[in-house]
Amino acid sequence: MKTVIVGINWGDEGKGRMVDLLAEEYDVVVRYQGGNNAGHTVVNGQGQFVLNLLPSGILRGDTKNVMGPGMVVDIQHLYHEMARLLAAGVNITPDNLLISDRATICMPYHKQLDILEEDRLGDAKFGSTRRGIAPCYADKYMKKSLRMADLLADGDVLFHKLARIAEWKNITIAGYQGEPADAGRLLDWLKQYGEGLKPFICDTGAALLQAAAEGKHILFEAQLGALRDIDFGIYPYTTSSNTLAAYAPIGAGLPGVKYDQVLGVIKAYSTCVGEGPFTAEFFGEQAERLREAGGEYGAATGRPRRVGALDLPASAYGVKIQGADALALTKLDVLSYLEQIPVCVAYRIDGEETVAFPSGQRLISAEPVLEYRPGFHCDISNCRRWQDLPKAARDYVEYLEQQLNCPVRYVSVGAKRDEIIIR
Repeated sequence: MKTVIVGINWGDEGKGRMVDLLAEEYDVVVRYQGGNNAGHTVVNGQGQFVLNLLPSGILRGDTKNVMGPGMVVDIQHLYHEMARLLAAGVNITPDNLLISDRATICMPYHKQLDILEEDRLGDAKFGSTRRGIAPCYADKYMKKSLRMADLLADGDVLFHKLARIAEWKNITIAGYQGEPADAGRLLDWLKQYGEGLKPFICDTGAALLQAAAEGKHILFEAQLGALRDIDFGIYPYTTSSNTLAAYAPIGAGLPGVKYDQVLGVIKAYSTCVGEGPFTAEFFGEQAERLREAGGEYGAATGRPRRVGALDLPASAYGVKIQGADALALTKLDVLSYLEQIPVCVAYRIDGEETVAFPSGQRLISAEPVLEYRPGFHCDISNCRRWQDLPKAARDYVEYLEQQLNCPVRYVSVGAKRDEIIIR
């Protein structure tokens, strides 16, 4: 079985929670895109963990984890992320973690340029996490990047490559009047944080092909959600990689292998970190109550998430472009405080209502059309069977199924591993 777990909306839907839950049934978990610009929060018997780069299956001792070639890796961040988990008793060895030799290294000058550009844009900023992701992917496609395999190269060879890149990069840095990149300091940085990673770097594609040939179960883990995809998301307020299930085999290093199913993860309400159109957004006290009830702060940055009503046009679009076969609905328990549950059922654009998800200026000018569903107004965190849920909660889930034309297979009623209802 080969399954892709993806986000249906803007990200932060709870994918890490679902990967951690389902990893028990899989032999391999692969992160296939993105960097440390988002996080997956996992709560289990070992404690609470925020994973930015490591696949969420790393918390399952007998699961092999792969960081695929589609990722961009800040090795300094990875070094500290691994150290935190090791200190917490999580097992991380070259036997259960493989890092693709083709993955791109996110360098200090990528973060520097990300910050400089966001500062230059001022009020017109894209809402970057300032972690260098966009400049890093840009350099990848300019073919002026270092890859993880370069950490295994001879020091002189690596220095000369760095010197050429730094000379080119400093042309851009000078335009911002920033501190120039220095090849010697960059080499020291690579040695400091890369040395301990060398045993983990390998041809992950070969390992995955062997696993597929042996009939191993493979779980592909995405970062962010459909609406942040570089091609199909709310451009330019997107990430810089492909967050869709269709990219999973490529970003994982298995371009010739087909997956069997797509599980889309969707929250019981809408959240968004960063800039860009967010039609169903709440403001003021209404937003504060929902944000506090759901603990809605970014796992990577700690920024307060924007919150709002579940957005059906956006969600239906996400289900379609992800090709979701089933859904996992997370944080249903958060809505317990509401007497009525608001749902954005359509957009009003230029005086006309539409359920289609638009792009460009039409999306920016869209206004929400809200309807209200009966609330269940009680604690559901102890429910473990479908029939344990109050009727209003079951009705809400079934309503979403009908509107999105996709079955809800999992209903999360809490952050812990066992706080789940499997239908």
